[in-house]
Amino acid sequence: MTDQPTTSAQGSSPETSAAAAGARRLLIIGAPGAGKGTQAGRIADALSIPAISTGDIFRANVSQETELGKLAKSYMDKGEYVPDSVTNDMVRSRLSEEDARDGFLLDGYPRTLDQVEALDGILEDGGEGGVDAVLMLEVDYDAVIQRLVARGAEQGRSDDTEETIRRRLEVYAEQTTPLVDVYERRGILHRVNGMRSIDEVTEELLSVLGAR
Repeated sequence: MTDQPTTSAQGSSPETSAAAAGARRLLIIGAPGAGKGTQAGRIADALSIPAISTGDIFRANVSQETELGKLAKSYMDKGEYVPDSVTNDMVRSRLSEEDARDGFLLDGYPRTLDQVEALDGILEDGGEGGVDAVLMLEVDYDAVIQRLVARGAEQGRSDDTEETIRRRLEVYAEQTTPLVDVYERRGILHRVNGMRSIDEVTEELLSVLGAR
């Protein structure tokens, strides 16, 4: 992968910001180290909607030993990939809960074009329309690599080497590019410069969503 800056100096235009105003069904996309989890929590709190990560969904289903959790665990215990159908059903179940009825912010889903189609179907079945807005945190890969290597050294994590982090970013780019293309064609993708301070990034994200 070519290490190229993917920052957006200009941010979202007034037209795209207006289009996202009032958005409540949201996705957030960002490379490892982009601060996606932090921003997801902040945006969700500001809009009074749940921030839902696929990791949280999996952990909840497995710990509560739901039928879906048991099924997912059977694959994970064998070191196998959990099929999209299982993940999709978990997301469908989570989005049907009361706290997500007025909106949500999904983190880590969808990851594939098949999951994009599945999410469209889940929302259509619920009579809610589609995704309102997709927030994409753009960062400079070299800066992120340096940040994560330093963090790994501080925490004694020997697996956070430059090589492994670079590979994670490659996988992220491979997975994300097709999704970005789909949502950009729909006119709901909003690129935000994730290299600024946490507060500045939050402010722009809320501005894009018409919450400022």
